Amino acid sequence: MIILAIGLSMDAFAVSVCKGLSLGKIRLSHSVKAGIWFGGFQALMPVIGYFLAGLFAGFIDEFDHWIAFGLLALIGLNMIREIFSKEEKQDDSMSVRTMLLLAIATSIDALAVGVTFAFLKVNLPLAVGIIGVTTFLFSAVGMKLGSIFGTRYQKKAQLAGGIILILIGTKILLEGLGII
Repeated sequence: MIILAIGLSMDAFAVSVCKGLSLGKIRLSHSVKAGIWFGGFQALMPVIGYFLAGLFAGFIDEFDHWIAFGLLALIGLNMIREIFSKEEKQDDSMSVRTMLLLAIATSIDALAVGVTFAFLKVNLPLAVGIIGVTTFLFSAVGMKLGSIFGTRYQKKAQLAGGIILILIGTKILLEGLGII
């Protein structure tokens, strides 16, 4: 179960690194907030998948990769656009809207895992706890790692973060389409 939890948390970890890159200097509250958003959604989605296993399994399987791609590409393109924007406004990149979109995009695969849990008779509370805590820890550490590199290379780091989000979305899409 721990290996599964680590695997599920990798998208959230990568996105957290990107968030840390774009924020530059972060506080402990940023890491905790990212951990709660990503860990919470990684824990919530298997529960939803578990209970909706029979109802929407085919629909989710057909479109989850498109949803994740669209959300991650939109957020990544927005990060890149802000680099070239003439306005020097502070991006509220930890806003509820932004974090909600990222949390959903990175946890769609956990929804599919929840569907499989229903058929495997998994101890759901234990599995969800391990997934949530693991993702929380990886996300919090990812924020700090991104921050360390982001303060040194602010614009390049934000560009890299945007590109990475787009690439993660593209990878999810290509896997969903069976290309890779």
